[in-house]
Amino acid sequence: MTVHYDSERSIFHLQSKDSSYIFQIVKSGYPAHLYWGPKLDASRFHTDYLTIERCSFSPNFIREDRTFSFDTLPHEYPSYGTGDFREPALEIRFADGSAISDFRYEGHAIKEGKPELAGLPATYTENDEEAQTLELYLKDEQTGLAVVLAYTAFRNLDAITRSVRIENRGTSPAVLERVMSASVEFDDADYDMLQLSGTWTRERHMHTRPLVPGIHRIDSKRGSSSHQQNPFIALLSKEAGEDVGEVYGFSLVYSGSFMAQAEVDQYATSRVMLGIQPFNFSWQLEPGQAFQAPEVVLVRSSEGLGGMSRTYHKLYRTRLCRGVHRDKTRPILINNWEATYFNFNEAKIKEIAAAGKELGLELFVLDDGWFGRRDRDDSSLGDWKEDRRKLPNGLKKLGGDITETGMQFGLWFEPEMVSPDSDLYRAHPDWCLHVEGRSRTVAREQLVLDLSRKDVCDYIVESVSSVLASAPITYVKWDMNRNMTEIGSALLPPERQRETAHRYMLGLYDVLERITSSFPHILFESCSGGGGRFDPGMLYYMPQTWTSDDTDAMERLKIQYGTSIVYPASTMGAHVSAVPNHQVHRITPFETRGHVAMSGNFGYELDLTKLTEEEKESVKLQVEQYKQLRDLIQFGDFYRLLSPFEGNHTAWMFVSEDKKEAFAAYFQVLASPNAPLRRFKLKGLDPNKAYRLEADGRVYGGDELMYRGLQLTPLEGDFKSSLFILREI
Repeated sequence: MTVHYDSERSIFHLQSKDSSYIFQIVKSGYPAHLYWGPKLDASRFHTDYLTIERCSFSPNFIREDRTFSFDTLPHEYPSYGTGDFREPALEIRFADGSAISDFRYEGHAIKEGKPELAGLPATYTENDEEAQTLELYLKDEQTGLAVVLAYTAFRNLDAITRSVRIENRGTSPAVLERVMSASVEFDDADYDMLQLSGTWTRERHMHTRPLVPGIHRIDSKRGSSSHQQNPFIALLSKEAGEDVGEVYGFSLVYSGSFMAQAEVDQYATSRVMLGIQPFNFSWQLEPGQAFQAPEVVLVRSSEGLGGMSRTYHKLYRTRLCRGVHRDKTRPILINNWEATYFNFNEAKIKEIAAAGKELGLELFVLDDGWFGRRDRDDSSLGDWKEDRRKLPNGLKKLGGDITETGMQFGLWFEPEMVSPDSDLYRAHPDWCLHVEGRSRTVAREQLVLDLSRKDVCDYIVESVSSVLASAPITYVKWDMNRNMTEIGSALLPPERQRETAHRYMLGLYDVLERITSSFPHILFESCSGGGGRFDPGMLYYMPQTWTSDDTDAMERLKIQYGTSIVYPASTMGAHVSAVPNHQVHRITPFETRGHVAMSGNFGYELDLTKLTEEEKESVKLQVEQYKQLRDLIQFGDFYRLLSPFEGNHTAWMFVSEDKKEAFAAYFQVLASPNAPLRRFKLKGLDPNKAYRLEADGRVYGGDELMYRGLQLTPLEGDFKSSLFILREI
């Protein structure tokens, strides 16, 4: 049992693998947070919520009790208007124009397993024994609105999920103006906040800052989770590091605009909340209707950031990603984008695919430029018909010819966009996001289709499905290359225009559900100019994401290291590209480029026909090596060893679940003269096992490898790397 209820003291005690999360119903029905930390015995928890009288500037909602104030209450789900001067999780505007609500405990239910969230991606269970779910029912008597707080505690993982549903059981409409998915209180503020921030080609860099009084916020107002911020934050205790200390992670399963923040109040307590971006958001909730907010995944670790990450990795790989490809090793691919861009023909594509087959690759992916009259990025998006000038025999013949050689065939799409220069836009100019009378801002010469409309969603499903059914396609790269402006819909009434961005996400999720369900054999990879929508919401439909458009190996060290804070290697697309690199113009060794890319879903993004014989031999070696390691990389436990954010060297490793096999990679950015000798300490091994190092055949004890480490041979030159493969003997 993971959910315990003490009816005498109205205490709810949720237990995940090694943690307890506890709250109590106090003072006429308010849920007050008591504890989130190491696992406690449910039968011996005796701490009740303590109140003391504060000054008159912390007002008393209950007149006869001057010790009780919402200004100091560690509320499980605070709403606006009755004396809590911190930011609320819920803000509602009622028919009379007021925004005051008073939600009190009405009842609860404990359910086996984990119910689905209507229309939204979420983690799941495969049998009811894996988790229990608590639904807590709160009601505002005056308006008839109800709040359903859902908590799921996983039995074998240190993870608890939270979500909220707002129900209008009254007789008048209400407008939701802020609906956070979760709010969590901490007794103190002695933490650092970690965020993953960046920009296009520089995504998910790690940043930490100490909490001080006030609000610490990250957010996206772009209509997507964004390159700039990832929908994740963590609180780190002051002693926390990669392997030790308390860490609390918060990850939002959503792909649209979001907000995540930690607020430190006057008494040095902290409130963390995540949810849909309240800026430019509202939702008209009619009587009898309900609004479901996205899910937040809470992970606690007493083993530092590494312990937190490995919990997210296992949960997201096995109970967020879905479909037949979830547990299958992924094919090694060659993508033609950086090889040809838009300038290709059928013969050139076949030439690259044939070179890939000769070198041991398994999948050819035809990127942008195969449809409409797409010679540049300024036309044809939305017109999903092959360009017979470039492909005179069509996709079916091209895909068939490639698959006959033993290679798989994949295709690029950008279905959420439309070019002003397209047949689709000329026929349906009202199908894009726009506000009548206002300019239509373009980015990359394209507009965003209005996925809040069913007719637009149906068109995307029908047009994309028609292509997928027409050729032997086993892989799709689903791209999205701009953010939202002029966010409005031609079909929504004025009072619902601020619903457009969230309705877009609901429409997108519906489109993805229909297409991926209809083509379960296809491996879908999400992309948004690289990593602009690398979030848990997309992983529910597509089990991997193109990590970044920046393929430079040295830049990828930080990008992939930062991404690994939340996301498993099985979700990261990582390719070897040509040099000078097309993003930063750096020249790095072929071997190093391969070693970096091997730490994800491996592939190449260059013109294989232009490789030297030496480079071809390098590709063959890398491909053969990755095929031996990819089960370990996809299904193993990941350990970060040296951070690229802290020095000149980076290292990480993978260890099989049974501790019998390990793969470590070590990278040097810049060479230094007369450098000190270095030892390289590994992690995650069995100290009682003996391991043979593949490179020289020497045998080491797991204890020696972890506590003493390997002696590194000095690396000569900039941008160099070494691999270490260990197997139990």
